[in-house]
Amino acid sequence: MSSFWNNRISVSMFGEAHGPAIGVTVDNLPSGEYIDAEELARFMARRYSCGGQTAVNSMPHIMSGIFNERTTGTPLCAFLQNTDTSAPQHEETDNLVRPGHADYTGAMRYRGFNDVRGGGHFSDRLTAPLCFAGAVCAQILERRGIYTGAHILQIHNVKDNPYDPVNITRDGVLSVRMKDFPVINDRKGWQMIEDINKAYEGGESLGGVIECASVNVPAGIGSPIFDGLENTIAQLIFGIPNVTGLEFGAGFLSAKMVGSQNNDEFYVNDHGHVLTKTNNHGGIIGGISSGMPVTLRVAFKPSEYIPQAQNAVNYRDMTSETATSEKHIPCAIPSAVPCVEAAVNIALLSHMLDYPNFC
Repeated sequence: MSSFWNNRISVSMFGEAHGPAIGVTVDNLPSGEYIDAEELARFMARRYSCGGQTAVNSMPHIMSGIFNERTTGTPLCAFLQNTDTSAPQHEETDNLVRPGHADYTGAMRYRGFNDVRGGGHFSDRLTAPLCFAGAVCAQILERRGIYTGAHILQIHNVKDNPYDPVNITRDGVLSVRMKDFPVINDRKGWQMIEDINKAYEGGESLGGVIECASVNVPAGIGSPIFDGLENTIAQLIFGIPNVTGLEFGAGFLSAKMVGSQNNDEFYVNDHGHVLTKTNNHGGIIGGISSGMPVTLRVAFKPSEYIPQAQNAVNYRDMTSETATSEKHIPCAIPSAVPCVEAAVNIALLSHMLDYPNFC
């Protein structure tokens, strides 16, 4: 099922862009876990702080699964009310397949019966329930010392400083996560904002790259072949709209290396822990965590919402038409940062449930 993800934890998302609400059900969470509502709200607010995400209330209504501020162990269900349920009702535009949108593929998949208003079930508004599920998982993980954070590595041609793949720490993760515009180098951040403003003025949109790191993930999490830790992360990451690429560790740069460069040499540190001197493997070898920071980068295409006339097709009568978006999103990368964190947190917690004495 396309909107149902199942591992040790299951996540099911529902709703459409202009429906009354969107929501999520998360099952198999450990019971008795304290969930801080204020921390949940802070995590959710990061998705709305930039990028124009204002269509749904940021704090969800929790229907089940939390009682007296603790998880019950039964399905956690929450929904977020849409504040904007109005959408143009024009039969001629309902059949229009627009560049960059999932109009045509969605119509083919669902035989034309899908809700097309604002993208329907394909809308980026569905990242709100994903963020809620990931925020809950983050609290459970952080209580056990596992922290995940992300930053904007690149927007268009402007690049931020990357994480140190070997020495990234909890404080390093949290310091960037607390920023309004999550970059390591603030000067680069201002350059990115200038480019976003130029794109807005020019009726364009920009893509980019988000880098994510998880620290204090113990060695031995995951499985080989089809249930690898990176497999699970990838499945959730590609559930975020506009994701076009994903790499772990050195990623595609490893194709330019020779074996002696790419191999991460092991050593024993002063505390008796087995580590590697470099981290080209991104904290995962053979689908299983190595104890090094888990590092990954996610590429996003530019938003499809630009106020420019573009060629489109009416697939009902097979005629050529012109489509112009009333909505303009010059850059969705900043609001996607917590979405990437959420996906990684869900994947990590799902695998951590197999770890001895985790709960």
